[in-house]
Amino acid sequence: MSRLSLRNPLLTPEQIAQSPSHRLGMSRSLEADLRAYGCHLIEAAGIVLRVPQVVMASAQILFQRFYYLAAFQDFALRGIVLGALFLACKVEENPQSIRDIINVVDIVVKRDRGYPEHVTDGYDAEYYDLKNEMVIAELQILRKLGFNVQVELPYGLLVNYLRSLELTDHPSIPQLAWNYLNDSLRTPVYVCFQPETIACAAIYLAAYECKLRLPSSPPWWIIFDANGEDVVQVAKAIKALYLRDWPKVLPLDGVELDMHLSGTLQAHVDDERQRRRQKESPGVQSKPEEKQAHEESRGLSEAGRDLSARHKH
Repeated sequence: MSRLSLRNPLLTPEQIAQSPSHRLGMSRSLEADLRAYGCHLIEAAGIVLRVPQVVMASAQILFQRFYYLAAFQDFALRGIVLGALFLACKVEENPQSIRDIINVVDIVVKRDRGYPEHVTDGYDAEYYDLKNEMVIAELQILRKLGFNVQVELPYGLLVNYLRSLELTDHPSIPQLAWNYLNDSLRTPVYVCFQPETIACAAIYLAAYECKLRLPSSPPWWIIFDANGEDVVQVAKAIKALYLRDWPKVLPLDGVELDMHLSGTLQAHVDDERQRRRQKESPGVQSKPEEKQAHEESRGLSEAGRDLSARHKH
């Protein structure tokens, strides 16, 4: 008789090595970029929506899980971003309106690409297309995941571990470790390791950055049911984020993916940016709600996409 587990479902090494996107010919580098960018969109949109951290983290993990069961070539990144955020808001009992989620994600994308940041009015074709994408994506996520949307996060564990190690009053380590947990959401570690290991890896990185020696006899992570090799592996995956060269533009759907592979996406985005700016009537004042959205989204995309220069040395 099968039992329902509240632990995070983990992938096998074979599933990790042969993701659906990779089997269809996508390079591992591009897949990693798309995963990180999708998580960036979720985080930036969540900040504007002012949803709790648990909602943003859950959405990013659902997004990561989905693309180990489906391919980027078959399911548009933007739609799954919308669907994962919409679903996570429901699961974590912090519901947001469809219109708010669509408008905020759309504004983040436009800011990333330098487009004029006009909010869709809820009645045009663009809005209805995005709404259909969101609803269909939510159903696809539930279907691919078998309705298993349980997500166990390491934030509470991190606080308890810091307390056990008497590091809660340290001037830097608690915040650094928390930042590493947030950045780790852009990697696949949450579908490979349990929260105990990820929390230990965040502490390991923070202590290393602060040049603080932690207990080694016995190794401190043993009391937290973590394996030393796994802790180091997670730490390496997180640090690798800060060493990557990130593309300026990444595809949001299948059409743009084809453009990216043919090397024409950047030129297309540049032309579209110019076209949209020329279309704007000079001197026209933005509507109050548009101005508010512009102010809320200002700076978020760049801050999120830079992957926190606070960690670079």
